[in-house]
Parts: sequence; structure tokens; C-alpha cells
Amino acid sequence: MREHKWAIVVSATLLVAGGILAATLGRYQINLHTLKHILVSSLPGSSVEPELATPTLVLWSVRLPRLIMAVMVGSALSVAGAVFQGLFRNPLVSPGILGVTAGAGFGATLAILLAGNSGFMIESSAFLWGLGAVVLAYQLGKRSGNSATSLVLSGVIVSALFTAAVSFLKYKADIYQQLPAMVFWTMGSLNSVVWKDALRATSIIVPGIGAIYLLRWWLNPMALGDEDAMALGIDVAKARVIYILIATLIVAASIASCGNIGWVGLIVPHMARSIVGSDHDALIPFSALLGGIFMLVMDTISRTLPGGEIPVGIITAMFGAPFFAYLLVRSDKGAWES
Repeated sequence: MREHKWAIVVSATLLVAGGILAATLGRYQINLHTLKHILVSSLPGSSVEPELATPTLVLWSVRLPRLIMAVMVGSALSVAGAVFQGLFRNPLVSPGILGVTAGAGFGATLAILLAGNSGFMIESSAFLWGLGAVVLAYQLGKRSGNSATSLVLSGVIVSALFTAAVSFLKYKADIYQQLPAMVFWTMGSLNSVVWKDALRATSIIVPGIGAIYLLRWWLNPMALGDEDAMALGIDVAKARVIYILIATLIVAASIASCGNIGWVGLIVPHMARSIVGSDHDALIPFSALLGGIFMLVMDTISRTLPGGEIPVGIITAMFGAPFFAYLLVRSDKGAWES
């Protein structure tokens, strides 16, 4: 357990250090000395020096909300991935397994088709349709047995339906205005994040992760199987509903503001498990910290590439797919059950 605490302390330190470094990097460079002066001048009772006006604006209006959103999205997707992988006893499960990603994608494209590029309508529609997709998948799975396998199959069905619906909306969209916005949203990007987006996502994600951590004790027995969990007095059906609801909320809050960002919820919990094991007492906080670090790095790369910024969802896919293939080849059954 001491090793797990050290892993969490080290990852928290790396997250803070990564945030400071990411705040200095970008098209407009801010060195550490300038960053320190900006932070000091921002304290109550202090005044901003004229030569610091531009870097202060860049830091507070552009960099910080984006950094916060990156950490929130990475943490939410990673924790949700760890929860779903535990619930369904499969390290290859991702947060979109019950259709939340496909549902949110449909909601966003529908809002773009009907309301144009209204950020509020896109985010609200993505959030609500993401939740609706999971409710539909859960109800379908409940009617077919309410087992982990039936829920996964129901999620596949719902995802396929919403994916087809998204394709239909793209076919009907205006190819010069609506279609580019739909395609760009599905790529996943933090480029347009502002303070209200970061604060809204934080207000859902932080309590959600906190609730999952408080309820972490049910996950270890459930990861062993429904029969073992019920033998310990756990109401498996009720616990599964609670976990799915909370995990879906934080995932929907993440992708509603920045689009679909794949692979994070799949590979980060896998990496975390290889370091701290499958005990959710350590896995949940470590996944949150590691996910925040991962997204900080991916977003910093996406916005500092020489040829110009590209959506971070492309970067996570380019990194995640080959890295997960490596993990899949190197992993064995014992690593998952440790």
C-alpha cells in the first residue's frame, strides 16, 4: 500500500509540474519568470504591469481554462474507464461501451443541424442525448437479463443505431457550413474552451469522481463476479446502476464541451492497473491523476505542433492505438487479475 501512496504522490507532483510547463508553452511563449510575475500581480491588491498585459491575457483567458479542461477530461474518461472495466471484468472496455459517446455525437450533430453553431445548444444536446443513450442501453439490457454481458451487447446495439443516425444527419447537412462543424466536433478538440466550459465541466466531474471514490469498496468484489459480490451482501443490480449513472455523467460532461476524445478511457486505466494493481482504492485516484497528465501532454502536443494545431482527439488516437497494441501484446491474464 505504501508503494501505491508513493505512486499517487509522484503522479500528483507530475500533474502540477506538467500544468506549469504547459502554461508556458504555445504560440505565445511565457517563460517561468514571467509566469511567476503574472501570478504575483494577479493577487488581490496587486496591479498588472503594462508589459505583462498581453501574457496575462493569454494565460488567464486562453491557457488556464484549457489546461483545467484537459485535466478534467482526462481524469473523467480515465476514472470512467476504470469503473467500466471493473464492472464488466474486461480491461478492453471503454467509457463509450454503453453508447454515451455515440449518443452525445448524435446530440451534437442534431444541434448543429437545427441550431447552427450555438455552443450552448450543442453542449446541452450532446449531454442529454449521451445520458439518454445509456438509459436506453440499460433498459434494453435489463429486459434481456440485466447481466454484464447483456448490458455490453445492448450498448453495442445502441451505439450502432446512434452512429447510423449521425451518418444520416451528416448526409442531410449543408456541406459548406453544417457538415464541417459536425466533422470537427467528432474529432475532439479543446481549442474553443473558455472559463464557463471549464467551470461547468468541473462542477460535474469533480463531485462525480469524488462519489465514485467514496463508493469504491463495491468495485473490488464486483470485479470478481456477480456471485462473489452478492455473497458479500452487495446489491449488484443497484450498485451497477449507481456506477453506470455516475460514470456516464462525468463522461457526458467531458465530451459535451470538447467532442469525442477516444482511447483515453481505454489505455490510461490499463496503464494505471499495471502500476498500482486492480485494487480500486488506489486505482481510482491514480487513474484520475494519470489521465490528467496524459491529456495535458496530448493537448500540449496538439497545440504546439509546427504545422499548426490539430484536434487532440487525433493525437490521442495516433498515440493510443499503437501503444495499446503494445500493451495488449505484452500483457497477460495475471496482470489483469493482480
